[in-house]
Amino acid sequence: MTQRPDVGTRLVFRWTKWGGSPHWEHDCVYLGSDRYGDWVGQRDGWRSARPGLDTVSQGDNVTLIPPGGEYTATFNETHPRIAVYIDVAWDVRWDTGVPTGIDMDLDVVRARDGRGVFIDDRDEWEEHRVAYGYPLEVVARLEQVALDLEAQVTARTAPFDDDTSGRWLALLQNVDFNGDR
Repeated sequence: MTQRPDVGTRLVFRWTKWGGSPHWEHDCVYLGSDRYGDWVGQRDGWRSARPGLDTVSQGDNVTLIPPGGEYTATFNETHPRIAVYIDVAWDVRWDTGVPTGIDMDLDVVRARDGRGVFIDDRDEWEEHRVAYGYPLEVVARLEQVALDLEAQVTARTAPFDDDTSGRWLALLQNVDFNGDR
């Protein structure tokens, strides 16, 4: 198992697209782990950027990084539209002390604005799987992962229930990082 940073360590979660081009980078803090995987948090106003877009988070959020490497799940405490945002991914892992992954376009969303739970960005998925030449076995696997996640989020089974992420959001409020509280 790869060494994890100390709780409270600030880090940058680095995403690429298939083929290695840069994608999102999120400023966050390591919160710890539980039976579902590792958790990082992002405070309101912390930076998220990708080529051509630099933004800040809208409210506190925590992200689960499960050991399987096929997705990350972000739980937003107060975001006005999105409660849960899952990036279906490939090869999410720890690399020299920071989380990295390949964003594979498909996303599972639980919205707060009346849209419910749905799989997002299917059009981007269709376009990119051809343009980037995703292997057929990767396509089949991740399409099934998205369907499975959609069902779990809809049922609100752990870790997609409010209690699990709520514990980590509470920890984010109180964790010491770089002397700040």
